[in-house]
Amino acid sequence: MNHDLSFQTIRELGRMLRCRQISAMELAEHFLDRLEKIGPRFNAVVTVTRELALKQARAAQHELDCRIDRGPLHGIPYGAKDLLATAGIPTTWGAAPLKNQVFDYDATVIRKLRDAGAVLCAKLAMVEIAGGMGYRQANASFTGPGLTPWSPDSWSGGSSAGSGSTVAAGCVPFAIGSETSGSIMTPASYCGVTGLRPTYGRVSRHGAMALSWTLDKIGPMSRTADDCGVVMNAIAGRDTADRSSVERPFRYPPACVEYRLFKFGVPAGVVEKVQLEVKANFETALDVLRRFGTVEEFNFPDAPFGTALSTILSAEKASAFEEFVASGQVAELTAPEVRYGGYAEQMIFAKDYIKALRIRAVLNRQLDELLSRYDAVLAPTTNTVAPPIAKNFAEYSGPYRGTQLGVASNLAGVPAISLLNGFGERGLPTGLMFVGRAFEEHALLAAAVSFQQRSDWHSQHPPV
Repeated sequence: MNHDLSFQTIRELGRMLRCRQISAMELAEHFLDRLEKIGPRFNAVVTVTRELALKQARAAQHELDCRIDRGPLHGIPYGAKDLLATAGIPTTWGAAPLKNQVFDYDATVIRKLRDAGAVLCAKLAMVEIAGGMGYRQANASFTGPGLTPWSPDSWSGGSSAGSGSTVAAGCVPFAIGSETSGSIMTPASYCGVTGLRPTYGRVSRHGAMALSWTLDKIGPMSRTADDCGVVMNAIAGRDTADRSSVERPFRYPPACVEYRLFKFGVPAGVVEKVQLEVKANFETALDVLRRFGTVEEFNFPDAPFGTALSTILSAEKASAFEEFVASGQVAELTAPEVRYGGYAEQMIFAKDYIKALRIRAVLNRQLDELLSRYDAVLAPTTNTVAPPIAKNFAEYSGPYRGTQLGVASNLAGVPAISLLNGFGERGLPTGLMFVGRAFEEHALLAAAVSFQQRSDWHSQHPPV
């Protein structure tokens, strides 16, 4: 296998296809082989879709030969988190009792990527039920604990575990993940890749497993911020099949927007209770950011973001999975603690849910006023590097607490992007997170691209 080919950007692979240095079939074969040979090392793959991928690759090559060009994703392989429906291919939601679940339609994101000429090579592993039953350790998927390619004994993060691992290991150029409360940002940080969580409603969720109807978001994970922007061009937009999706223009790179000097905000005390290496890498990243922007410290509001989010999430997942819990299938899940995790939420009172929604409206206005002062607000993506799979999460990360920025931004449904910004304990990656106002992904992408143009962390990859 051509090792260098495995870690090229989307644009570089597209250039090679159009210059006929490689064919779409050869490119698909390369990544299919890596998925089959390397993906299992990290418990990252559920289904390799070889037959479909080669069919799509042949069609892409034929069109390119006929000078029919669907855009930068034409002929580019990718993987999808296994909560996105794919017609005739199992969609397991990471759960043992659903291993044979098959839908007869494609999720809108899958359809849009197919229309853009992308080649689906795999359904990727995830934490069972996207972590909705309250897992507390890494072994929470029937495919086994997700592993970061940077270490054979450390977690890849959840719930988009396979999406993070396969991109980091050079098994796919990009992958689709989803986030309710950290499920793109965490694996992006632990696996050392770039992950973009779009604004709520920016990307259709039709055909995706619903964990929380008012919190779920779908977004790309890839090598660079530029790659994420390219993928977003294909998947963003209104979808009549998803009433929560919005008709807001998205174009990358943005037209008529040129940032010469960014304004960044940093919550006071954001690195007071994080691992030492996470703090050092964050401060080094700020030095890079100061080359093309200003950095200002501010006080982050002390408000019940976490309580509001957990109440809303618990109530909505209780409704979404009421039948699953009542059927007893929950007892067939992998992690012992999740086998009873769906019962307590059935007892949440409607008045508490409604109160949490009302509180969210107030908190969201408060957060938006704060975000409106900056192009992006910054924080470490995670307070630690990836925990060892032998430890539960509280045992490893319990002493480390950052701000509520990640929770608050998920509650508000605003966009965020995570970038590799160095390495810490045990040689594992650390992440830098940019958070922006709703529907201002263009500002985050512009800032992230500028950061990656002035640093080379994103070009480093694990020795796989």
